[in-house]
Amino acid sequence: MSAGSGVSAGGEVGAGQGLGGVRAVRGFLRARSRTRSTSLDRYVTLFCLLMFAAVAGQPVSELLTGLAGAAGTVEPARLGAGVALLALGLAGFLAAARAAGPVLMTAPDASWLLLSPLDRRQVLGRTGRALLMVAVAAGLVLGLGLVAVLGAPDQLGWRVLGALVLGTSASVGAMALAVLARASQSWQMWLVVAMVALLVVAVVAVSGQARTVLAVAAGAPLTAMAVAASLAAAGSALLARQAWRAFGRIPAREIAAASTRGGHVADAATGVDPSALTWIAEDNHWRGRRLRSRRWPALPAAFATAWQDWRRLARRPGRLAFTLATAGLPALLAQAGGAPGVLGAVVLAGGLAVAASAATGARRDAANPALARLLGIGHRPGLAARAVLPALLAALWTSAALAGLTLTNPTPSPAPAATLATSSSAPMTGAGFGLGVAELVLFGVLAAPGLAAGALRMVRRRPVDHSLPVIETGAGPVPLGPVLWGVTGIDLALAGCLPALLALSTAPPQPGPYLVAQAVTGAAALAGYVLRAGRAT
Repeated sequence: MSAGSGVSAGGEVGAGQGLGGVRAVRGFLRARSRTRSTSLDRYVTLFCLLMFAAVAGQPVSELLTGLAGAAGTVEPARLGAGVALLALGLAGFLAAARAAGPVLMTAPDASWLLLSPLDRRQVLGRTGRALLMVAVAAGLVLGLGLVAVLGAPDQLGWRVLGALVLGTSASVGAMALAVLARASQSWQMWLVVAMVALLVVAVVAVSGQARTVLAVAAGAPLTAMAVAASLAAAGSALLARQAWRAFGRIPAREIAAASTRGGHVADAATGVDPSALTWIAEDNHWRGRRLRSRRWPALPAAFATAWQDWRRLARRPGRLAFTLATAGLPALLAQAGGAPGVLGAVVLAGGLAVAASAATGARRDAANPALARLLGIGHRPGLAARAVLPALLAALWTSAALAGLTLTNPTPSPAPAATLATSSSAPMTGAGFGLGVAELVLFGVLAAPGLAAGALRMVRRRPVDHSLPVIETGAGPVPLGPVLWGVTGIDLALAGCLPALLALSTAPPQPGPYLVAQAVTGAAALAGYVLRAGRAT
């Protein structure tokens, strides 16, 4: 068989001929492959799917059982927060699909089959089916979230089916829109418009301005829900058809670049080394960019080397604005009914993630300490200078998140009888924390050193050690290497922020001792880590 079979005089391949050519090439490769799929492989795949269904079936059944009957009515205060979370989740799905490609191939196919004279739509047939499966899986999750938010006061089965159709239609349409954006600049604009619209819906829903509309949607009759599901399915089918037609118009360079990124992700997943993904993302962002040269400020040696972290942050103002905007997510979770302990853990986890995002320089110093040695900078002063920016961002983010919890979810705190007799309104405290605004902001500031210490430990950790043994537990075998890699950094942040976490969970009447303890533990965690890391080198 020749590589050019099925090519017309104009250089194009007919649909039927292209399909036959692709099948012939696939069959030729399968016939000469050393690793063929056996019945045992198919059995393992089916067994894993059944086990996943069995594990996920119980929480899903409990969710659906709780929605039956009178319990299906949802509180109006939580309705807007739930819809906002769903809108943000769909916007995140769009952003992830856009960043992933989403049209990509394996490295061998991208190296030669992509540039062959075969019909490109048929060559990308496997990719299309994979994208459809991913979109359907995400849509089922989105549909379950929709029925959990809106509730099911009657006809549970039909309402669940309608919600699943709506969620699947939304995710399939979003994936098709991401595919179309790679083929046309006009569709790229529509993708941005869709993401902005979802963000606007989230803001309007959480502000309470659309509470009447959401209440009407929650109590809509089945006929209205059926019409909405039918229209959504028709719209997503139309977008999916347009995306399939656009497969042949996507430039080869776009598919090759997405395939390269997908290969890096696959290698990182196979080696269980997620830290490689951050290296790849950082290098891809700065590769090929022209940066203006400016005079370096007159700073001490240690802070002069750390100045690059500040310059890197200033060169990406969009990322900084997005990071600060995420400080409102804990308030959204509080409106959705999150417990105080869970909210406190979410705030501290977010502060740790924000601090780790600004500690790229410390990671590069750990991977290649030659620059610090050439400049004659001690390891401890350099690491202490690198910790300033993560601590500052962590303090800003956690304080904003806790203040947002207080301002958007005020609850009256118990007050003495004399106070109630002299005042017509009780003081307002944070959402279930039992603490005032000043105390919460102080806890956010004092927890910053502990979060910075955990972030530095997290970004400077070594790759996963797969030589460590596997521990047998009641839930099955657990590899010790990935577990230790995952908790590295989190353990130090938890130890450094333990007083703050206890105060946010228990709401003590006198938060003063907790504030003092948090100041001591946070500073001790950061100082101890800097001293120990310097001694280790």
